[in-house]
Amino acid sequence: METFKRTPLQLFNLPQHFVIPLFQRPYVWKEDEQWEPLWKDIRRVAELRMSEPHLAPKHFLGAVVLQAQEAESARLTTWNVIDGQQRLTTLQLLADATCAIFAQAGLSKHASQLEGLTHNSESFIEEDESPLKVRHLNNDHDAFLEVMTAEPPIDHSDLKHQESRIVHAHRYFTTAVTQWLGNPGTDEFAAKAKELARVLLDDLQLVTIELKASENSQEIFETLNARGTPLTAADLIRNFVFQRLEAEGGDTRKAYREDWPFEARFWTKEVSVGRYLVSRSSLFFNQWLISRTGEEISPQSTFTRFKSYVEHTAGHKMVDLLAVIKQQAAFYESWTEASLRPDGNLGAVEMAFHRMNAAGIELLKPLMLWLYEPGRDLPQHVLDAVIRVAESWVIRRQLLRLTGSDLGRIVADVIHANSDVEVSELVERVTGYLARLNVSSTYWPGDDEIRVALKDEPAYRRYPRPRLRMFLEAIENHFRAETKQAQVVRSGLPIEHILPQKWQDNWPLDTPEEQQDRQAHVHRLGNLTLLTSPLNSKVSNGPWPAKRHAMLKHNTISLTGRVVADTEGEVWRESLIDHRTEVLVETLLRVWPVPDGHKGQVVDPQAKAEDWVQLKHLIAAGLLSSGDKLIATHRDFKGVEALVRSDGSIELDGKRFTAPSSAGHHLRKKATNGWYFWAVADGRRLRDLRAQFQSMSTSVPADAESDEEGS
Repeated sequence: METFKRTPLQLFNLPQHFVIPLFQRPYVWKEDEQWEPLWKDIRRVAELRMSEPHLAPKHFLGAVVLQAQEAESARLTTWNVIDGQQRLTTLQLLADATCAIFAQAGLSKHASQLEGLTHNSESFIEEDESPLKVRHLNNDHDAFLEVMTAEPPIDHSDLKHQESRIVHAHRYFTTAVTQWLGNPGTDEFAAKAKELARVLLDDLQLVTIELKASENSQEIFETLNARGTPLTAADLIRNFVFQRLEAEGGDTRKAYREDWPFEARFWTKEVSVGRYLVSRSSLFFNQWLISRTGEEISPQSTFTRFKSYVEHTAGHKMVDLLAVIKQQAAFYESWTEASLRPDGNLGAVEMAFHRMNAAGIELLKPLMLWLYEPGRDLPQHVLDAVIRVAESWVIRRQLLRLTGSDLGRIVADVIHANSDVEVSELVERVTGYLARLNVSSTYWPGDDEIRVALKDEPAYRRYPRPRLRMFLEAIENHFRAETKQAQVVRSGLPIEHILPQKWQDNWPLDTPEEQQDRQAHVHRLGNLTLLTSPLNSKVSNGPWPAKRHAMLKHNTISLTGRVVADTEGEVWRESLIDHRTEVLVETLLRVWPVPDGHKGQVVDPQAKAEDWVQLKHLIAAGLLSSGDKLIATHRDFKGVEALVRSDGSIELDGKRFTAPSSAGHHLRKKATNGWYFWAVADGRRLRDLRAQFQSMSTSVPADAESDEEGS
């Protein structure tokens, strides 16, 4: 057995085979748990290379165990992959997806370099043999072979194995890399492509444990995967801090006793971050690092980035840095403890902590640490204003139930871009930065979009209960602030339907239409309120007079009290729910405002928007007409023609196809991206018409439907 530290180039450069044995489990890595963190780490290293090349950043991918086998031919070495097939497979999919993007952009040198990681040279391949260096013998074989040998640009939705996780991973990396690189042909694209290729070739590190054919691979596999208690990021940082402190001649015992708070119960408690449980101390160090570096840092990279930060930042004596960490940890603990108290007024940062806890996110905590960094000494009104702006950006996206997966990068960018800004300009700069975001994964929604979305939204069904309660608490506190009353208690107040969920017995209606309309109103925002204690089911579902009287006794002063006061002599009904929904939505917009004139339009749709464009939309926009000819552009099918029909289908060889890719597949008998394959009479490809269509509008057409087969 021998152990080596290798880069992808060192591991994959020779003509060889890496075989995933039949007994290995199938590919199981997922977007949120593995693909996205891996891509963010790789992107971080590439961006560091561009901004601070002297740091020479690296990223450790983990270990793989390989066992030598007799060569299948006289020239090729063959390895069985005993452990680490998930990361090897993922690395191959990422390299291939990136290679295809480079090839399409005309970056043949970089594309060729990455192809050398995944494909053996033709001169080493037997006839009818796969060129792939990594080969799956299990159920992933067909999907991996198909996606890795498809000709770029790849239309993943037209692949036979499009539902395979292997294909999903390739598609994810294709989208992520495309969005990060930006527009082909620009200097920025070329610079990013150069650094990304370098990272994938030389800046990722694997530890390979290489066994001879005679060694017991199962014993080594079991030992490597034995159950144990892994060291947390905080454990690793503690060891590093005190070793360095000792090397500097510091008093480690005194420092551990007085300046290292992270052994207390508060810090050792495990907290939920997405689907994971991490120690609060490890989470704090991750967020603290983001606040200091202005970089997005995955939890898995916390220790390595901390070490790099300390070693490469001039003037950092550990005794001084430890004092800063201790001070900011004290702030963090104070904010957290305050946010968990059920009563008492909270300041802006404490309330933000409470709301993040209710929403199940940690997103803005690095920003808070950055704002309160020792020595920054920002005025309170500036602190409160920046927090309010950032909170509005995040919570408005949550009101629309938009993804938050890419927001961490924006928080890091805000920190990085504004570290040296004058105090007088900070609020305006942060506001402007967020207001300029214009892609669906990060933009700041405007008032009109939220009004439209929440008007008929069944809020009680759509939002997790803690998040919905947080929205209602915010409305209640806004009402209370108008009369200078204390904030509402944060003790999990019950959410009550004013019009009962079971209204049929005591709130009867005559016609089916009226009944249907009433049922549609039950879960809307305007029919919900907070009470100081729950009503029993008989009263809750009872007639309006009895329920109104009970609500008066259990009201939260403003949110419920206004309902009681406004319905004197009236019966609660649908028109009142609609009016109250408008009032509550307007209140939410005032709690989390946007700059004057901000619309929050998406003017640069994500690549995903392409998945929703069909030929019928090009016809409706006047870019295509029924009867237009589509001409094949592939060298093997030059001159082959198809016809566009009025319903957006394509007629070819007497058959109808619903999408360009399926028509292309019919000709080529293999996966084909029809938007590149077909052109119109003037030579423009369908992809050019699609781009023109998207530029005509800032959003996807309202009647667009997913076209999995051929978009």
